[in-house]
Amino acid sequence: MQVLAIEDDALNRRVVRDMLMVAGVGMDEADSAEAGLRMIDRMEFDAILMDLRMPGMDGFEAIGIIRQRVDAKAKLPIIVITADAAANLREQCLAHGADELLLKPVAMEELFDAIGRVIASRSDGSMML
Repeated sequence: MQVLAIEDDALNRRVVRDMLMVAGVGMDEADSAEAGLRMIDRMEFDAILMDLRMPGMDGFEAIGIIRQRVDAKAKLPIIVITADAAANLREQCLAHGADELLLKPVAMEELFDAIGRVIASRSDGSMML
């Protein structure tokens, strides 16, 4: 399994990478939404971990661009991982096309559970948030 983490904070990327390594999950990193979109064009991923608040393009805009693709990558599972705790954030994420929402700091079990849920939900054609 290969995951793309789109996160502007290097420490947050390192923490997630260390968690994923425990389970043998590979992770590529992008430090901006723009860089992440370029990586999606060139590489294959099983899921995307997306921060919302980044300089330049934010996670919502990046999710929208992914969902507008005309290829199979438009259906890539996207897990938002954010420190934003706005009251209606779950609804906003769903409206923009995310499959799952995790709040920072994320625990390893939460991360693995979310990845399992989104991969399973995509395999039967449904979406989950």
